[in-house]
Amino acid sequence: MLTCIRTNSSQNHFQQLVRELDADLKVRDGEEHAFYAQFNKTDRIKHVVVAYDNETPVGCGAIKEYAADTMEVKRMYVPLHRRGQGIASLILEELEKWCRELNYNKCILETGIRQPEAIRLYEKNGYARIPNYGQYTNMDNSVCFEKKLG
Repeated sequence: MLTCIRTNSSQNHFQQLVRELDADLKVRDGEEHAFYAQFNKTDRIKHVVVAYDNETPVGCGAIKEYAADTMEVKRMYVPLHRRGQGIASLILEELEKWCRELNYNKCILETGIRQPEAIRLYEKNGYARIPNYGQYTNMDNSVCFEKKLG
């Protein structure tokens, strides 16, 4: 049975999943990995969701404040062998619920052009492409999204 827990970035299973995510991104991003990695530090993330199948961690995601009304979705990851089972959508749904509870009305995020499965996930969950923001403005390999929370 799939469940999600809310925690913070010091949680061991979250850290384990982030290490797997970073290893995957290092391959996908190639020479640009160092640029992206500097924006993916987890030490200041206070809002983390870890998904479990019984007691096995099977995915994670996080949110951090971007602006007074906006949270940025970060560190979304589901191991390859667990993809296609609705885990990432479950995590995203829990993150969005948490955002609403904290009185934020919008989520934004950045993903890579080399992550077509992530792009499909966000589009399937109602995220719309927006111009690249902040540090991603001139990055051709970045794709940014936004979702207004109702």
